[in-house]
Amino acid sequence: MAEMGRKARAAASVLAQASAEDKQKAIHAAADALDAARAKVLAANSEDMAAGAERGMSTAFLDRLKLDDKRIDGIVSALRVVADLPDPVGTTIADWSRPNGLRISRVRTPLGVIGVIFESRPNVTADAGALCLKSGNAVILRGGSDSVRSSGAIHDALVAGLVAAGLPDDAIQLVPTTDRAAVGEMLKGLNGSIDVIVPRGGKTLVARVQEEARVPVFAHLEGLCHTYVDASADLAMAVSVVVNAKMRRTGICGATETLLIHRDILDTHLLPILTALREKGCEVRGDAEVLARLPDAVPATETDWRTEYEDAIISVKVVADVGEAIAHIEHYSSHHTEAVIAEDPAVVERFFAGIDSAILMHNASTQFADGGEFGFGGEIGIATGKMHARGPVGVEQLTSFKYLVRGTGQTRP
Repeated sequence: MAEMGRKARAAASVLAQASAEDKQKAIHAAADALDAARAKVLAANSEDMAAGAERGMSTAFLDRLKLDDKRIDGIVSALRVVADLPDPVGTTIADWSRPNGLRISRVRTPLGVIGVIFESRPNVTADAGALCLKSGNAVILRGGSDSVRSSGAIHDALVAGLVAAGLPDDAIQLVPTTDRAAVGEMLKGLNGSIDVIVPRGGKTLVARVQEEARVPVFAHLEGLCHTYVDASADLAMAVSVVVNAKMRRTGICGATETLLIHRDILDTHLLPILTALREKGCEVRGDAEVLARLPDAVPATETDWRTEYEDAIISVKVVADVGEAIAHIEHYSSHHTEAVIAEDPAVVERFFAGIDSAILMHNASTQFADGGEFGFGGEIGIATGKMHARGPVGVEQLTSFKYLVRGTGQTRP
């Protein structure tokens, strides 16, 4: 691990000065290599899936792990999008002149070496590798034991891309062991080689990273997301958006876990929404007012309001107004993503102003909480903290900045 850190630091020095054209070429070449190697990747993934099923992995985790031709197409497409994004390195964020003639510019610069620790999702190998490369950073990837074969096959394609562009193949490294001690070494910073850690996984992993890390962390907490249906909501839209927000993919962090609905529309909106969810196989857990209209629903407990199900289960609570919805969300949310379905602009503005989550949606599914959907090409994760990066972490969020000060011989009095 120490040697990987040294190699990454050396590669980061090269990448910080690499041309936009070389980085673009490397990522396109990686996309070509991955497309050509899809049979190998799918075979590796089949082995991971079989091993996961044997270990009794949940349906949600198996869904995260699974690759097929469509998902590989998506990974290849995401790589090409990242490749063609504007290069953030060296761009000017702001510039100004001082009365003494000094000209000051704030310009983007790479963070250096990024450590990414993730579970289950083999696509993170490609997303993280490409985003770090595009932003001029070296990266050390440590995937979980459940995706080790899939991640290895994808990593091979990324290295092929680096070689094709003449960039150091140590710029994107994959930890070759599943020993948990490797995670511990990364959290210590590999003797100063790692500049920031990005965890992407379950609550246990993130908690360990936050507790043990000796380097800065882009925290990605659980996705306890909410959708509030206001009294002004269009019924057809509410049904469509809520069903998508919960059921499109139940295991992702952007899936809605709690539905809040305005008391004034219980007679018109509640049963159509819940019936549509049930038709998709969703279990409903409701408060007393929900149970009064849907007696065979499961009674919701205090634990339900705090639970990220990652499954076809939704908790439903009736609220008096948007103010009560905001209070519930602020109390229980993980500050990931929340949505409001409403036609009243005042309700929307109050919702947006009153909730301190990384992503807020209006009349749209919480499942759009994704770097690719934001036009970032992909993401390393969704940061739920407030320092440096927040929301989808793309190429700009993987840069810092430095000040360039240009003078004409000025001296300070």
